[in-house]
Amino acid sequence: MTPVPPAAARAGDTRDRLLATALELFAQHGVEGTSLQMIADALGVTKAAVYYHFKTKDEITEAVAEPALRQLGTIAREATTLRRRGAQVDHVLAGIVELVVGHRALAAVFSSDPGVARALERTLHEEGNVKECLTDLLCGGDSDPAAKVAAHVAMLGIALAGGSPGLDSLTDDELRRHLMEAGRRLLGRPRRRD
Repeated sequence: MTPVPPAAARAGDTRDRLLATALELFAQHGVEGTSLQMIADALGVTKAAVYYHFKTKDEITEAVAEPALRQLGTIAREATTLRRRGAQVDHVLAGIVELVVGHRALAAVFSSDPGVARALERTLHEEGNVKECLTDLLCGGDSDPAAKVAAHVAMLGIALAGGSPGLDSLTDDELRRHLMEAGRRLLGRPRRRD
C-alpha cells in the first residue's frame, strides 16, 4: 500500500502545479487576460483552492517569476566575489544567458506582457535592486552613459530575444551560443574561442 503524502507535501505539489499552470496560461493569454477562475478551471479545482495559496493574481505572477529572480541575485553575489572585472562580466553574462535559456517560457511572457514586467521590476527592487548591481558589474562601476546603455541593452536584449517566438526553432545550445555571442559583442568582450 502506498503511503499518503503529508498535507504539507500535497499543498506544495498543488502550489507547484498552480504556478506551472499559471505560467502556461500567462503565455497563452497574458497576465491581464488570465483570471484566477481560468487558473482554477485549468487545474480542475475551485477558485477557493487557488485563494488558499495566493490572494491575488499579482502574488501568482511574482511567485512564477521568483525562482528566476532568486537566481539573478545568486549570479550577482557570485560575480562580486571574482577579482577581475572581465571575469565578473563573463560570469554575469553567462548567468543571464543560462537563466533565460532555462526559463524560456518565462522569458517569453516577460518579453510580451507588461503585467509580468511590472511584477519583475517590483520584486527586483525589493531584492536590494539586483538589476542595479548587475548593471554595475557589467559596467565595472563606470558611470559612462554609453556603458550603462550597453549593459541594459545586453540584459534586456538577452531576455527579450530568449523569449522571442521567432527563435523557438533554435535548440537550447544554439540559443545559448548566439545569446552569448551577441552579449559579448554588446559589452565589448573579446570573442571566445571554443
